[in-house]
Amino acid sequence: MKVTSDRKIVFIFGNPDLEIDSLPVKMMPKLRQTFPDISFEIKDPNEEWDVPEELTVIDTVMGLDEVTVFNDLESFDSSPRLTMHDFDALANLKYLKKLGKLKRIKIIGVPMDIKIDMAFESIVKQLR
Repeated sequence: MKVTSDRKIVFIFGNPDLEIDSLPVKMMPKLRQTFPDISFEIKDPNEEWDVPEELTVIDTVMGLDEVTVFNDLESFDSSPRLTMHDFDALANLKYLKKLGKLKRIKIIGVPMDIKIDMAFESIVKQLR
């Protein structure tokens, strides 16, 4: 099924129960307040998603020193992750791309140990 809304959608990945993977979820209320015209949606990688052809994702990425934007899935290793979430999110995105449902992606990668205010400022710049 294809999403047909003109409203921009941003997927938020993260695990609120795991401190090192929870920052994107913690920022969501403030992001919604700052960008009322964008639909921010928490997505579980174990569920099926309806995606727009051009998708923006905010997720915690291991090994980053600062908020970084990735415009392809090939930038990510298929190496072991901390949780099943980490494996399934990448696998699901690659599957959607292979099926032709995902044309373009922008992943805003958030370091695991960044302060929330610094991450928020960087994300705001990327979304504007």
